Amino acid sequence: MKKINHELFGEIVHDLYWSGQQKITIFGQVKIVSLTIDGEEDDLIPKIQEEAYKKFITNINKLTKEAEQAIFEYYKEEYMEYRDMAGDESADEIAPIITTIQELGKLVEPVGLIILPDFEDGIRRVGLIFNCTWEEDGVGVKFENEQVVEVGYQDIVI
Repeated sequence: MKKINHELFGEIVHDLYWSGQQKITIFGQVKIVSLTIDGEEDDLIPKIQEEAYKKFITNINKLTKEAEQAIFEYYKEEYMEYRDMAGDESADEIAPIITTIQELGKLVEPVGLIILPDFEDGIRRVGLIFNCTWEEDGVGVKFENEQVVEVGYQDIVI
């Protein structure tokens, strides 16, 4: 395990991937989440990953608002199926009927910011992952070049 103090990411440790911590504000709450940077221990972190992080952090307030809206839209499309699976006793706990993003904030908890690998195509990729009440595997929001491109199970960004 290797530990470094990176000029951009701060203190990060390599154990299969680089990891550290990141403060974000989302759903009206300030949270410390894991920061994950895909990469090899002995290689430099590719410039595209550094650029992806810089641009994400520079626009973090706007991008977290877009993530909130994207998860809200995703939830509105999916929650009835989860209610049906949960049954009468736990439907309101697992997948309640909600009408606002603020209500959604009670159902999700941010757990990670992921700087996705460099696929050598010039696209900056970042993911946010969340635990949530309705899906045991959580939910993820994938950004490409600071635009939400996908919302779904966490595996879209891990």
